[in-house]
Amino acid sequence: MKKVAALLLSAVMILSLAACGTKEEAPKEPGNENPVETPNEEDKETKNLVIYCPHPLEFINPLVSEFETQSGIKVEVIAAGTGELLKRVESEAANPLGDIFWGGSLSTVKPLMNLFEDYTSANEDAVQDDFKNTEGPLTRFTDIPSVLMINTNLIGDVEVKGYEDLLKPELKGKIAMADPSKSSSSYEHLINMLYAMGEGDPEKGWDYVDKFIQNLDGKLLSGSSAVYKGVADGEYVVGLTFEEGGAKYVADGAPVELVYMEEGVISKPDGIYIINGAKNMANAKAFIDFITSKEAQTIIVEKLNRRSVRKDVPAPSYMMPKEDMNIIYDEEDYVVANKNTWLEKFNDIFTDY
Repeated sequence: MKKVAALLLSAVMILSLAACGTKEEAPKEPGNENPVETPNEEDKETKNLVIYCPHPLEFINPLVSEFETQSGIKVEVIAAGTGELLKRVESEAANPLGDIFWGGSLSTVKPLMNLFEDYTSANEDAVQDDFKNTEGPLTRFTDIPSVLMINTNLIGDVEVKGYEDLLKPELKGKIAMADPSKSSSSYEHLINMLYAMGEGDPEKGWDYVDKFIQNLDGKLLSGSSAVYKGVADGEYVVGLTFEEGGAKYVADGAPVELVYMEEGVISKPDGIYIINGAKNMANAKAFIDFITSKEAQTIIVEKLNRRSVRKDVPAPSYMMPKEDMNIIYDEEDYVVANKNTWLEKFNDIFTDY
């Protein structure tokens, strides 16, 4: 009996060990030998996104609200001037507190492209050829011509077709322009007038800039919004702004009109960028894809008075077709290389009067 009991106990132990060591596994499919991978940092789910943005809140809010509704992601917007926000991105490089930098002219942001991550949006195929992301970090999302904004109640019989007309004595002290070192729209106008009035050679445009500054009569505003609001409110007769700034008032039926300078208009896109090392990287990419989608670009055109970069979203009917403008071009590398020199020269001329 002892032998039988021992044999039975031995058999039970063998069966128990076999059961522990031979857990049945699902058959593996070819090419799927390791179906579960440890998620990397980017794939960890978050529900937050921090955006640094110099755009007016009335432009930001409808798009951010739509994105939040669609994605369930909570967006925090830090709104300030382009220069101030870029300095913030630089100072936080070792520990970024923002995920997206949204706005600013290319001439302002391009010298600092090293602050941003390479990313190509999911909608790149729908983007117009001139606005493709060839740089890596730069996603273009709207097309913005520089324009003159006229208060039609104040202009009277003074004809304004372009930059040359801004030298008329009747307009002295009645022209709204922001400090180009603080306002990307005003800096783009400085570039535009240098190339237009220099007939393609910006260094030959400074004679005009000198005369134009005299006609400002010591008045230089602090930011882009002060220009179009000042004209719309009747504080100034004419302002130098981006198309969007004045187009809203045109669309709303205000007594203003837009003039596309007969000497030449530079029309540039602005960009949206992912900040290097963004803590909410996946959400940042999702926002880039959203802002370049047909749905968001249609909101931009129909409700926010800007031109789309997509092939399938036409400009609003109240905006001049680009083919009717005298479109001119700057030399991007030359502009970037001379930015500080030009801003200092503008300031030196201004402070001399």
